[in-house]
Amino acid sequence: MFEIRVICTPTEADDITKTLSATFKTGPVRHHPTRGADRVRLYLTAEEQPSHGPTPEVAYATAPSIISEIGWTASGARDCLHGIQVREFWLRKAALLDRIALTENDPQSDAAALAVEAARRLMAIDDSAGLGPAGYADGRYSPDHPASSRDPRGYARQAYACWIRRK
Repeated sequence: MFEIRVICTPTEADDITKTLSATFKTGPVRHHPTRGADRVRLYLTAEEQPSHGPTPEVAYATAPSIISEIGWTASGARDCLHGIQVREFWLRKAALLDRIALTENDPQSDAAALAVEAARRLMAIDDSAGLGPAGYADGRYSPDHPASSRDPRGYARQAYACWIRRK
């Protein structure tokens, strides 16, 4: 848990409060005027929200083995230049790296960092294609949603669970 302090104009206060509430799990907001009274100070406690995506157990319940996905991803990297679906490659790569990172159970590991970067690449592909909740991801959160930006791996799990269900 941490404390956030924002100094803004009174007209900005509601939008800032809504944005912070969408990004973090927040407590009550305390408003205090600044000395000049032309701005307001907002104080609130916050903590990270839990992942918005499905749990790894749900997302990867019917996924092929990690070894199988390593093989597919390796051949997919070669074939990506020759016409395979770029989105499918990044989706499966993000899921694979997420699964590997989960086995390490260290959010600061190299695998976790690579999983986040692959998930961000997937989000960029989905965003540029205009794929939101009704698109490929077909989930609750679009690639440009604040929860997706906060937890790219959660977005990748959501997208993978929807993809494998349709496969």
